[in-house]
Amino acid sequence: MKGMRVNRILMGVVAVTVLASCSHTRLVRAPAASGGQSALPPVRVSQPQYGATVVVQRGQTVYRIATENGITALDLALWNDIPPPYTIYPGQRLRLYPLDRRAAPPRPVTSLPPAGAGSAAAPRPAPPPVAPPAAASTLAWRWPAEGEIVGGFAGGDPTRQGIDIAGKAGQPVRAAADGVVVYSGSGLVGYGELVIIKHNDQWLSAYGHNRARLVNEGALVKAGQQIAEMGRSGASRDMLHFEIRYNGKPVDPLAYLPAR
Repeated sequence: MKGMRVNRILMGVVAVTVLASCSHTRLVRAPAASGGQSALPPVRVSQPQYGATVVVQRGQTVYRIATENGITALDLALWNDIPPPYTIYPGQRLRLYPLDRRAAPPRPVTSLPPAGAGSAAAPRPAPPPVAPPAAASTLAWRWPAEGEIVGGFAGGDPTRQGIDIAGKAGQPVRAAADGVVVYSGSGLVGYGELVIIKHNDQWLSAYGHNRARLVNEGALVKAGQQIAEMGRSGASRDMLHFEIRYNGKPVDPLAYLPAR
C-alpha cells in the first residue's frame, strides 16, 4: 500500500485549496445588502448519482469534480473516505453516491395488467419508502447548543441532512462527543463557518453557520467543550446547523441526542 501511495504521489498531488484549513480563528459576518437584509450565498445540496463513478484527471480537485456533478465537496470527500487535506490523484476512481445503497431513492414499481385485462387497468403505485433503522452508537452524545429546534431531519431529502437549533449570536456551540477536529473553515457553500469533528472511524458531527470558530484542525476536544460561537454565516438567522453522519451518510440527530 505504501508503494502504491508513493507512485500516486509521483504522478502528482492535487490539493483542494477550497477545503484548506485556516491558521487562526476568524469572525465572519454576512455582508449587508440593501434594505438591511443579509446577502446570503446560494445553498448547494448534493444530488447523488447512484452507480456512477468518475476517474480523476490530472489537474482536477475534489471541489471541481463535486461542482461539475452537482455534489458538495464535503459529501464527495465523505462518500469516498478522502481525509484532510483532501488530496486526490490522477487515475483514482471516485463514487458519486454514498456507499450505503439504502440511501438510493426507490425506483418506481409498476406491474403489467393480467392477461385479458381491459385497457383501463392502471399501474400499481410504488409503495412508500421505508426508512432504515438507526445505526447503533456507543457514543455518549450530548446537545451541541441550547435552543428551539426550527428545522428537522428528513431522510432522503438533501436539503434537510441535520437539525437547526435557534439561538442568539455568540451563544456557545459545544462538541456533541469526544473527538478530533478534522475540518475548521468556511469553504463549503451553504454551511458558513463550519467545524467537523471525527469521533471514530464511523461517526462524524458537523456544526455550521457559526459566527466564530474556536478550534483548529487536529485539535482534540471533549464532549461539552466549546468549539464555536453561534451565528448566521450562510443562514438567515442566528442558529446552529447540526449533523451526525454514520459512515459518511447523514442520520437523524434526534435518534441519538438525549431527551430534553
